Amino acid sequence: VPVDGSHWLSMREVLDMLQKKGHEVVVVAPEVSMHIKPSENFVMKMYPVPYKKEEMEKDFKAFFHGSFEEGIFFERFFHILEGMKRITNFGVSSCEQLLQNKDLIRYLEETKF
Repeated sequence: VPVDGSHWLSMREVLDMLQKKGHEVVVVAPEVSMHIKPSENFVMKMYPVPYKKEEMEKDFKAFFHGSFEEGIFFERFFHILEGMKRITNFGVSSCEQLLQNKDLIRYLEETKF
């Protein structure tokens, strides 16, 4: 169950090596992500989330742009804090949706994921 971003980019290399060594690799990921894409090297199990890719990208771009703004320290600090809350909410929502997806959880249990 990867986390989008640098965690996924690092994990992707490990998954490719596992597949080359004959392992069946299954990736469980939200339907909306920035970097997690299907591959012929693994089976992809995706689940729906209540946000759109455009919304996610917009909030990530705003956060990164805001991180480099100049200005009063406390204004910047609270602006960055709000951005971190919005970004964290994507991960929390994704986890909630995964745990509430009975069909996917049943599949994971049956296949001893």
